[in-house]
Amino acid sequence: MRVRPLVAWNLRRLRVAKNLTQEVLGLLAGFEQSYVGRIERGRENTTIESLPDALGSTVSEFFIVPAPGAERPGTMRRGRKPKQACDRVSARDEP
Repeated sequence: MRVRPLVAWNLRRLRVAKNLTQEVLGLLAGFEQSYVGRIERGRENTTIESLPDALGSTVSEFFIVPAPGAERPGTMRRGRKPKQACDRVSARDEP
C-alpha cells in the first residue's frame, strides 16, 4: 500500500474512533475542515506532526496496514446532535 492512502485510511479510522468530526479535528490540529477531508480521501499530502497530538495517538498508528478485505472506516452521523430536553426550556417556562 502506498503511504498517502495508508495515512488517509488511518486518519479516518482514528478520527471516527474518537468520535470527532472533520471540523473538530481541523480545529484541534490547526487545519481547515476541507483540508482534513482531502487528506482522508488521499488527495492531499500532509505532514502529520500535529495530527497525533490532536487525536491522542502516536505517529506509528498512521502506518498500520489494514487486513486484506478490511472495510473502510465508517463515517460520522451527519447533522447536529439533538438537543437535550433540558436545553429546550423556553424563557416562558422558567420561573
